[in-house]
Amino acid sequence: MKQNEKIRIGIIGYGNLGRGAELAIQNNPDMELVGIFTRRNPATIETATEGVSVYPYHDIESFQEKIDVMVLCGGSASDLPTMSPEVAKHFSIVDSYDNHAKIPEHFERVNEAALQGGNTAVISTGWDPGLFSLNRLLGEIVIPNGGTHTFWGEGLSQGHSEAVRRIEGVKHAVQYTVPIESVLADARRGKGEKLSAAERHKRVCYVVADKIDYERIEKEIKTMPDYFAPYDTTVHFIDEATFFNEHQKMKHGGFVIRSGKTSADHQQTMEFALTLESNPEFTASVLVAYARAAYRLHKKGETGAKTPFDVPFSMMTNKTASQIMKELL
Repeated sequence: MKQNEKIRIGIIGYGNLGRGAELAIQNNPDMELVGIFTRRNPATIETATEGVSVYPYHDIESFQEKIDVMVLCGGSASDLPTMSPEVAKHFSIVDSYDNHAKIPEHFERVNEAALQGGNTAVISTGWDPGLFSLNRLLGEIVIPNGGTHTFWGEGLSQGHSEAVRRIEGVKHAVQYTVPIESVLADARRGKGEKLSAAERHKRVCYVVADKIDYERIEKEIKTMPDYFAPYDTTVHFIDEATFFNEHQKMKHGGFVIRSGKTSADHQQTMEFALTLESNPEFTASVLVAYARAAYRLHKKGETGAKTPFDVPFSMMTNKTASQIMKELL
């Protein structure tokens, strides 16, 4: 990469994650945002910064010589399974596909498309999968005789919040997933490895609704199959002003804990933790860092799909090898 030459980035999708990617690019001086691509009417998109061009999604192929890496900001349920391989035929890409059980088959589809197009695709980046995955692996490497514990939260769950909002009589609602402190403490002592997610977490809801419906709504939340029924769930009814003043940030986070013995006498614990005020902004920052890696891998002639396990941190920084050795080693 020549001095003053910038990595040219495109963003596909402009929801919370896409806006976060736009902001992340501003924090990386070796990158420039060429454009945002959307399936919506581009004229209706109000970007976070002035002067950013917005284009129809179907125009992406005309940008093949103008964009080095596309950052895909669609959802894992319906967007990325088709979008990632579709775009990887024409561009190097980064995505945040997060359906853990289906990552291997997503990898295969994207790998085939990226190899066909001679591009590099880094999939399933973000913090889980992503940074948490790396720390789970590191824990197993360093402490082979032990157990790994993953906790999520305290964090806002968009899917569970939407499920509460669908209940009749609910005007506004958010749901937070919260680790159970006693179970978290046990994990740090190497206990509770086989506990289910419901045994490791509780759910807390904040709901704006008509007072006459409080009892019925609380019962419907707590008995909702697949979402709340197995969990210790608390429902708080609040007024609209409190809801908009205190529950608009998309906070999240969690812990990866690896605990085990290096000998009969010594129990060891490794822990990685995140506390996020904005889940989408942080996730987007990870995607943008991996976009730099995708660009560099492609320049080296490495094509096909990659996961965070395949990408060294040194590929993701804009610092030189001598700088990171001097400053961080």
